[in-house]
Amino acid sequence: MKQTIKQYLEEHGFEALCPKAVLFDMDGVLYNSMPNHAIAWQRSMEKFGIHMTEADAYATEGARGVDTIRMMVKKQQGRDIDEAEAQLMYDEKTRQFHALPETHIMPGIPELMKQINADGLTIGVVTGSGQRPLINRLLKDFGDYLDESHIVTAYDVKHGKPNPDPYLMGLQKAGNLNPWEAFVVENAPLGVKAGVSARIFTLAVNTGPLANEVLESQGANIVFPTMIMLSNKWRELMASLS
Repeated sequence: MKQTIKQYLEEHGFEALCPKAVLFDMDGVLYNSMPNHAIAWQRSMEKFGIHMTEADAYATEGARGVDTIRMMVKKQQGRDIDEAEAQLMYDEKTRQFHALPETHIMPGIPELMKQINADGLTIGVVTGSGQRPLINRLLKDFGDYLDESHIVTAYDVKHGKPNPDPYLMGLQKAGNLNPWEAFVVENAPLGVKAGVSARIFTLAVNTGPLANEVLESQGANIVFPTMIMLSNKWRELMASLS
């Protein structure tokens, strides 16, 4: 890990990696929710004449929902729709998602958060979602480590992932931090690209069906096979900073 950190510092011209915060994606990272999202996307878009597959759901994971919809409509129907129309369609996707059984916290997350909190680091969440019930659940499940001022949603930025804006906002909300003062934890290609574009050390956790190489190709600094593995390696990662 020391060599990987050295390469990151050299690439960006930073003197040291001194994390003060960990910025988590939500779906597929904190919750094992992507299978439900894939079902909700397929069912909801079908109502609007859009054919969306499970692979499409995973490929666009992390982007703002309205941006995904506008892209799919343009691609399949040749129409440019405004954000208001896309939001109406996204509302149906939200309804379909919440009609499904509640998803579970990702194995390894509680243990990882305890370690991060014990190390005195701020925990933030950076999500492409803006659904109020999901934000409320974050606060219910992780209220010991997280407060709402450290949550970035789709409505906090104009340009979602893979643009760096969501994670730059995450740095701002975590205390106006610099890129070398945080970790990003992501599972999706668009999210990894966003973290890397923000010049933050990005830890990818492959909780979905994609090959590790897909996450590596977006610039992930380290790829872990599971959240449990990241939790088990947390002490080693922190020790590598000195």
